Amino acid sequence: MAEIAQEEGPGDVEGTKAPRKSSWRHIGPGIVVAATGVGAGDLVATLIAGSKFGYTLLWAAVIGCLVKISLAEAAGRWHLATGRTLFDGWRSLGAWTTVYFVGYVIVWGFVYGAAAMSSSALPLGALFPDVMDLKAWAVLCGLVGLVFVWFNRYAVFEKVMTVLVGVMFVVTVYLAIRVTPHLGDALAGLVPVLPDGSLVYTLGLIGGVGGTITLAAYGYWVNAKGWRDTSWMKVMRIDNRFAYLTTGIFVVAMLFVGAELLHSSGLALAKGDKGLLDLGAILSERYGNATAKLFLIGFFATSFTSLIGVWHGVSLMFADFVAHYRPTLVPAGTPRDRSLPFRAYLLWLTFPPIALLFLDQPFGLVIVYGVIGAFFMPFLALTLIQLLNSSRTPAEWRNGYLSNGMLGAAGLLFVVLCVQQVRELPW
Repeated sequence: MAEIAQEEGPGDVEGTKAPRKSSWRHIGPGIVVAATGVGAGDLVATLIAGSKFGYTLLWAAVIGCLVKISLAEAAGRWHLATGRTLFDGWRSLGAWTTVYFVGYVIVWGFVYGAAAMSSSALPLGALFPDVMDLKAWAVLCGLVGLVFVWFNRYAVFEKVMTVLVGVMFVVTVYLAIRVTPHLGDALAGLVPVLPDGSLVYTLGLIGGVGGTITLAAYGYWVNAKGWRDTSWMKVMRIDNRFAYLTTGIFVVAMLFVGAELLHSSGLALAKGDKGLLDLGAILSERYGNATAKLFLIGFFATSFTSLIGVWHGVSLMFADFVAHYRPTLVPAGTPRDRSLPFRAYLLWLTFPPIALLFLDQPFGLVIVYGVIGAFFMPFLALTLIQLLNSSRTPAEWRNGYLSNGMLGAAGLLFVVLCVQQVRELPW
């Protein structure tokens, strides 16, 4: 049984002795995972759902947050209860999990790197239109993310992510208040209904916001924080719930903006991240240039937290994978975020994707990326069910009825979403 490396140093904010009582000051990894999982694409999806159906799908956004709480809690519980990493658990299920994981991190990372850089560049290009073109902004964002993650330990990374989350939160709540929501209609939206043509949007709201490989990275950030045994279980659960409560408010605020600003006016956004630039133009016309600029700052914070979160979290997972198969590359006692594989994957996320910024993405690569990405969330939910109901997990910390119900529902949901996403690929 592979034990988690005891990485002492600046990244171990809390040390190894767990407190007797939970404290809000310990919160951190949950904020990191929630912020990383919510990107510009999620904002667009939420805004479009609000613009098409008003407040009707608010209930789906709430259920989506509960699903993410269950998945992240399961990942964190596995790390704390077993002393093993999630990749180690996957490996115990058979070689097929390793094959899938390697394919995922190589292909997905290559394409995601370009997407994350482009998404972060869009608001900067709008804020500073005459400084340089979007490709140059994108390259700059990628390089800044690389340097920041390369030279900083987890403690600094968490603090910066928390500040950016604060910016995201303040901006979105301010916009939601500014558009003057109809609270009666919003409360009615908590009753589950499915208007005609809303199924795809409903599934997207439940499964999409905050649902990426970074949910699997949560356990790694829990360990980087210094939480390594079951004495931290209660703290981890509070951390996780607080983070996704914050995300829930963030998502609801964007749904309010979509419902009030777009639905009531019959306005539509372009698909993809550029739809957020359309919203910036609408805000400028309706509420003035200062509000539009504030929104663009929030847009950048949302995109850049996803970029540096993936740069850090998925690199930790890749380093753990290499440590299992080539332990000489990660000597005992070497912090994962100072290891050669960690930094090699950072470079993979940054430099090869820059080429994609100057080329149309190859057709075949788009297909492979889409298929591998669509299968990840069902893979995560279903493997967590298997791991946490088996003898691999101490009996005290195995799934109960509620956990199995939530993870089972999540697995079914993500299978449906997976099929839908694969069908929509440009075959």
